[in-house]
Amino acid sequence: MTDSDTHERLYHGGNVLALDGISAPAEALLVRGERIAAVGTKEQVRTAATVTPEEVDLGGASLMPGLIDTHPHMFHFGVLAYPLVDLSDARNHDDIVERIRRKAAEVPEGKWILTTPVGEPHYFIRRSWHDLAEGALPDRHVLDRASVDHPIWLQAWGPRTPNDCVFNTRGLAEVGFGRSHPDRVGNVWLEKDSTGEPTGRVHGSVNTYYSGDEYWDSLVAPLPILDFDAAVPGTLAAMSDYNRMGVTTVYEGHAMGVNEIGLFGMLDAQDSLTVRVLTSLEAENYAMPWDKPLSDDEFTANLSQSKEMTSTQGKMLRHNGVTLSRGGPCWPGFLRMHDAYKDPYGNETTGRTFVSGAKEATALRWCAQNDLRLNFIGAGYKDHDEFLDRAEALNSNIPLAGRHWILQHNYLCTKEQARRYAALGFDVTTSMSFCWGKGDLLEQRIGSHVWKDLIPLRRLLDAGLAVACGSDWGPKNIFEQIQLAETHQFCGSGRCNDGPDQVVTREEALLMWTRDAGRVLQWQGVGTLEAGSLADMIVVDRDPSSCDVDSLPDTKVVQTVVGGRVVHDDGLLR
Repeated sequence: MTDSDTHERLYHGGNVLALDGISAPAEALLVRGERIAAVGTKEQVRTAATVTPEEVDLGGASLMPGLIDTHPHMFHFGVLAYPLVDLSDARNHDDIVERIRRKAAEVPEGKWILTTPVGEPHYFIRRSWHDLAEGALPDRHVLDRASVDHPIWLQAWGPRTPNDCVFNTRGLAEVGFGRSHPDRVGNVWLEKDSTGEPTGRVHGSVNTYYSGDEYWDSLVAPLPILDFDAAVPGTLAAMSDYNRMGVTTVYEGHAMGVNEIGLFGMLDAQDSLTVRVLTSLEAENYAMPWDKPLSDDEFTANLSQSKEMTSTQGKMLRHNGVTLSRGGPCWPGFLRMHDAYKDPYGNETTGRTFVSGAKEATALRWCAQNDLRLNFIGAGYKDHDEFLDRAEALNSNIPLAGRHWILQHNYLCTKEQARRYAALGFDVTTSMSFCWGKGDLLEQRIGSHVWKDLIPLRRLLDAGLAVACGSDWGPKNIFEQIQLAETHQFCGSGRCNDGPDQVVTREEALLMWTRDAGRVLQWQGVGTLEAGSLADMIVVDRDPSSCDVDSLPDTKVVQTVVGGRVVHDDGLLR
């Protein structure tokens, strides 16, 4: 045995929340090595110790299982943002110039400098460039004050469409935007001043991802949107951020390729993972400007590749399943619906199909025959109905129940669709992000009649589905996500879609981020604080099971522990 195997730590002086759906709060907990040795009264736990334990006085704080984010895009957002100039909290144009100027001093002449958008990603509703002191994005002349020797691009991230981005003068030249360029190509508008010169501001489907505009995608695909040199430091920084938020396990189950999964493997081999990671390979990607449709053979090869990669016994890293997504988000008009609705430019659409029905049928049968877990991303009514029809037809020949396939996203789901998924033995991961960030949008584009089916957590639980949650596009504060499971509030208008099919109890919301998430991921030992469970725990400054709902987002994570190892500590515990 090593010292880490025999080291013991006794937590006491606060509430210990097992979050197993059964146990009442306890007084104390004992960690031995990487697992929980005992939970109970202080006397009971002290008796269970085999050596003199290190004692941690919670000082009235609460100890609970580490949070499990089943849709974080931790890798993607971490690597995307790491090399960029962070303008998320920029106050004015001078502030923007100064931040870019500092970056320019470190970057070789001629190399692109990319920035984040201004505001709170990824919806930019609560704060955006509209909140700058000037009330407007800077133009090329302002960005030129930061550097004329570097092309500069102030980006526009998805999912908002239409959107706005800005190039400096050299950046305009690099992408070919000049005086003679048309004012509009496709759904991309080049702003010009009174003399006909480009101002640097570009409007429309100019998103870094999910733009949906062929012209724009071909224009920006060569730009360094993803810096591969940032892959390792960006992932490490993202894990640190998640540890500070109290996250101890993540499910990277969307838009993951072999290289991205391989990076997690490298970090695991170096013992550098500070969150447990479960991955799933995407059968076919389409979100980024360089993604192209796969041939049938390439698609099937991805299914086979994911099967070969399956590993469900790793301590920190596991791979299980393949992910299939056929449509996209509502904002650019990609949501697959039966009835027509308005796209960002007022045109009627029923969504966009990126992956064919034939490939969906192939994935269903291949996964059933080869015992590969299928993760299906269903968002609009049409996604669900087409998939369910195919899955039920397959089920009549090859039983699917008991496989624990996963339905991801699931932000519009009728009562009948929920019943059908439950009958097939599916589990669910969803996100309050899609209610918070898209509720008002759905009314504007489609109509408020869909609200009854928007993130219907209560309906899903009543149908017998195991439900876990993820942060996805935000808010990234997990305790705010737990609050939203109770309130179903829309960001912007403040309206609450708190209908009888939506609202769940505080305990149910907490379980979706702990016990039930562990069950959906089929990772035994995570999600609860029980004797024998992995010591993945967080100390928080209040009792999230009973505090006022309005104070949940203010919850502070004091300490985060993964497998008995402290990975975040703000120094407040004694």
